[in-house]
Amino acid sequence: MQTSRTPDNDPQTPPADRPLAGRTALVTGAAGGIGLACAEALAAAGAHVHVVDKAAEAARELARRIGGTAWVADLSVAEAVDALPADADIVVNNAGLQHVAPVHDFPPDRFTLIHRVMVEAPFRILRRTLPGMYERGWGRVVNISSVHGLRASPYKSAYVSAKHALEGLSKVVALEAAPHGVTSNCVSPGYVRTPLVEDQIADQARSHGISEQEVVGRVMLERSAVKRLIEPGDVAGAVLWLCGPGTGHITGTSLSMDGGWTAH
Repeated sequence: MQTSRTPDNDPQTPPADRPLAGRTALVTGAAGGIGLACAEALAAAGAHVHVVDKAAEAARELARRIGGTAWVADLSVAEAVDALPADADIVVNNAGLQHVAPVHDFPPDRFTLIHRVMVEAPFRILRRTLPGMYERGWGRVVNISSVHGLRASPYKSAYVSAKHALEGLSKVVALEAAPHGVTSNCVSPGYVRTPLVEDQIADQARSHGISEQEVVGRVMLERSAVKRLIEPGDVAGAVLWLCGPGTGHITGTSLSMDGGWTAH
């Protein structure tokens, strides 16, 4: 059985204020929202970050600002995913998209697209990056799941099923990777204050004839005990913690950040 090497017994322990110095991270959907916050947090902790996004200008600007490397890629295209770098010590599978419709009206091509980006792309990234992590004896996989990876809501069949699949993939990787010093976990937030969510708030306020505050409180956060949106930086903080020292025994888990939604 192979022994695991952790930051605590690494002969070249990095400084406390930059615990990820010398590490390389790959973050998908990194040009905005949660992905951007994760890329910034990992870079501030010392990691070199591969900034992956299909928004070319935003990805390049972020990479320039944090000293990372931009990779412009459409994660629905297998060849583009397979061309991403394989040298990452840390992988944050964050990219995603949403479509809302009842099952009987859900466009099959949209369902397939969501699963390609949110399930197949993480699988393809991990099958290429895990061997290097195994060889180095250290790695961190953090999959940005959702409360919808643990619970369901109507009209989101593609998103809910994709997040459930991502949770399952994460657990399989946790079991396979444990002997090699590699952990795999999900961070599963509720509604996060991202541009996508803020646009949804405005749209629902107009369509229902209610205020944006009522949309947040009565619609989005109805099942949450904490009646405020999660900030992207809070999710990034959880990701950074899972990649930091003292977390080598945390694997195969789903860290819920849902304000108590799943406590019901």
